[in-house]
Amino acid sequence: MLAFLNRPAKHPFGRHRAPKGFAMRAALLYSAAGSLLLSALTAAPDSDGSKAAAELRGTAVAAARAKAAGIDFGPCPDAQDLPGSMRCGTVTVPLDYAQPDGRQIELAVGRARATHKDPHNSKRKVRRQGALVYNPGGPGASGLYFPLVGLLPEWKRIAAAYDLVGYAPRGVGRSAPLSCKDPKQFFKGPTQSPTHPSESYKKERIAQAKAYARGCAERAGGALRHYHSLNNARDLDVLRAALGEERLTFMGSSYGTYFGALYATLFPAHVRRMVFDSAVDPDPAQIWYRNNLDQSAAFEDRWRDFRKWMARHHEVYGLGRTAREVRRSYERARARLAVEPAGGKVGPGQLQGAFLQAGYYDDQWPHRAHALSAYLRGDPGPLVEQAEQHPEAAVEAENSRAVYVAVECNDAPWPTDWEVWDRDNTRLARVAPFETWDNVWTNLPCAYWEGPRQRPLDVGTGPGELPPTLILAAERDAATPYDGARELHRRLAGSVLVTERDAGAHGLAGGPNACVNGHMEAYLLEGRLPGRGADCAARPEPKPQPQPRSAAPEQPGAERPLR
Repeated sequence: MLAFLNRPAKHPFGRHRAPKGFAMRAALLYSAAGSLLLSALTAAPDSDGSKAAAELRGTAVAAARAKAAGIDFGPCPDAQDLPGSMRCGTVTVPLDYAQPDGRQIELAVGRARATHKDPHNSKRKVRRQGALVYNPGGPGASGLYFPLVGLLPEWKRIAAAYDLVGYAPRGVGRSAPLSCKDPKQFFKGPTQSPTHPSESYKKERIAQAKAYARGCAERAGGALRHYHSLNNARDLDVLRAALGEERLTFMGSSYGTYFGALYATLFPAHVRRMVFDSAVDPDPAQIWYRNNLDQSAAFEDRWRDFRKWMARHHEVYGLGRTAREVRRSYERARARLAVEPAGGKVGPGQLQGAFLQAGYYDDQWPHRAHALSAYLRGDPGPLVEQAEQHPEAAVEAENSRAVYVAVECNDAPWPTDWEVWDRDNTRLARVAPFETWDNVWTNLPCAYWEGPRQRPLDVGTGPGELPPTLILAAERDAATPYDGARELHRRLAGSVLVTERDAGAHGLAGGPNACVNGHMEAYLLEGRLPGRGADCAARPEPKPQPQPRSAAPEQPGAERPLR
């Protein structure tokens, strides 16, 4: 369930690393661009004839072509009124890197040129340092409009020195989009969301998972197998070449840290600087089934943090003076919505989805608490406004879900026996009921996936193989639990881990923590890192949102009849 880790998630399998010498061979291949070399690379397989070697050659061929072609940036389609100087274009990549002359797909790219303007000294011209490429995670999220962050105060120093570049990864948006079902059928609210589902409910969700996996295979056909994280890493190298960058400066958030780490392992000689923001645990044994189990457990802790915050502000929200009392208030709302959905649109499933978002971003806490409080007082308006699903967003939402499922299901082996899922998650739900089963339903199509699976690459670089990199992590992040950042730090020699202590927001770069942003700017602008890692104090917790004075809050212990 990643960035929305919507869910990233995860079975044990063996480790795999690129054979020694791959990085050096890749660097040599990428340094030449003549047509004679291209034809030789395409025609002559390595002596071992391995698929990995063919994909390495194919990436070199695609990158050389992209470097020669560049990107023709122009106005952004359907977004002529975008502020700033953002322009859009496309880069061509092979669907299958083992067949670089086969079917090609286009990835949508957005760019805003470096401003060269020092926000603290208007007379100083800032030197351009190249392109900073960003991915926001997912899988299934688009970073196409990332360049617009250069308009925000927190990003102006970086925007002065770098061309800000975002893109839609393969399958997302206009980049050879995937779909697994009719978007008109995607939102089916209101829905239930039982924390301890019955056997009949489980059978219903199993049938839906099988149908979704089947829909992915039918709609995408043979192309489906090529949507995975290793190809996302290869696409990133082709984009680097198309931008004219000899070495890549990259920032990945959430899932973006995972294929960024794959890139660092496959192409260490092509790395200039990399920021890993809210890191996924890259251990092959975690990708993806076990990561999801860890994520569900972490969301229970994060949900407790939120409840404690609401309890501290009982005088504002009236939801309870303890985390346990707040949970009872939430359960009353769930029970009432199960009988009569709010506005005919918001049931327990939509309520849970809205409060799950608050587990990612604590700046949403005041709004969600207000909505829950208002609903229990008899005003469903704020809850409907925050939790309802909008039909006009169905196409984008279904596309994002399709890419998420395709990438994670293709990336690694998953348990194919329902009894394994049922056993593991029944145990977990006894102590972590908040997110466990919804995480199962998101990922269950992977149990019934058609087609081959990738074997996860064993991420890792030795001393001197990779330039120093920066990892940012919040200690109580639920979407990407903190152990993942420590594991990535252990695997990437020379990396530095900056930790926001006693905090749980997902995605730190460019946020409200000046300490975190200071480390990021020092690294990206000067190449400077803390000696052995650094701690940053948590940002101030959100302030409560005042409630209307007209109605007295419902007391947490008082029961009201369901309506």
